[in-house]
Amino acid sequence: MSAAKQYALVPGAFVPVPTLRPRTAAADVPALTTGFPTGRLFRSELRLMFGRRRNLAALAMLAAVPVVIAVAVRWSGPRTGGEGPAFLSLVNGNGLFVALTALTVALPLFLPLAVSSTAADAIAGEASLGTLRYLLTVPVSRTRLLLTKFAAVVTYTFVAILVIAAAGAGIGLLLFGAGPAALLSGAQVGLGEAMLRLGMVCVYLTLCLVALAAVGLFVSTLTEQPIGATIAVVATAITSQILGAVPQLEVIHPILLTNYWTAFGELLRDPISYGALAPGLISALAWTAVFASAAWARFGSKDVA
Repeated sequence: MSAAKQYALVPGAFVPVPTLRPRTAAADVPALTTGFPTGRLFRSELRLMFGRRRNLAALAMLAAVPVVIAVAVRWSGPRTGGEGPAFLSLVNGNGLFVALTALTVALPLFLPLAVSSTAADAIAGEASLGTLRYLLTVPVSRTRLLLTKFAAVVTYTFVAILVIAAAGAGIGLLLFGAGPAALLSGAQVGLGEAMLRLGMVCVYLTLCLVALAAVGLFVSTLTEQPIGATIAVVATAITSQILGAVPQLEVIHPILLTNYWTAFGELLRDPISYGALAPGLISALAWTAVFASAAWARFGSKDVA
């Protein structure tokens, strides 16, 4: 007799009765076997990130930086000498330098603040609202969830840099025109070449700030207070800049998070010195790998109440 059957006592005979199994909703089966689609989860994270008013306000603040610079330079007229950021004296020759000047101005504080707030909010923000425990009930592994959140932060980082560059290029070309762009090496390039180099600067800065985002993601797994995590990450960036400005600490400069951020100036020379950019890329990759791995290890073992 098959083991899949049970026997019930009926007057006069033993009658085989099939085993009754709990019914599972058909809609539940795909979710358990295929999991939650990564693309859908990523789009959900992007909608959440770009739907928050504080993140939109941060982007608006970043867009205002090049506008203020362009209007101030236009109002005051051309100046000579080494006053202001390195690219400020070149603004009157080509409006694209407004974007580069704005990126230089925003790099020490405004960009780190925007990146830190989004990265620190990735896990700590969910935990503080009590939604993290429900998010973990979705049929998605913690590793995939963490990678999705990190990808959303990286996207926001690139958008933040792109907002400054686009706003700066737009207002700069409007007020100062698109004359030949004089590079730091003295050579002149056309508008197309100048825009290409501006795009390369944006990519380089994105990679540098992604390292800061990885630090923020790790700190976010340690606490349930997103504001405290943001302060800690911003303080890390500022401390790194302060240490980098002390000549007596030159021995530790190569390992500082922010040491190579301003090396994007090498992209504005002819020819481009890719060898001078390599240390910055290696540093950004190392910081990202170390702290993203630490965030994964911490989040994977995190006890979510």
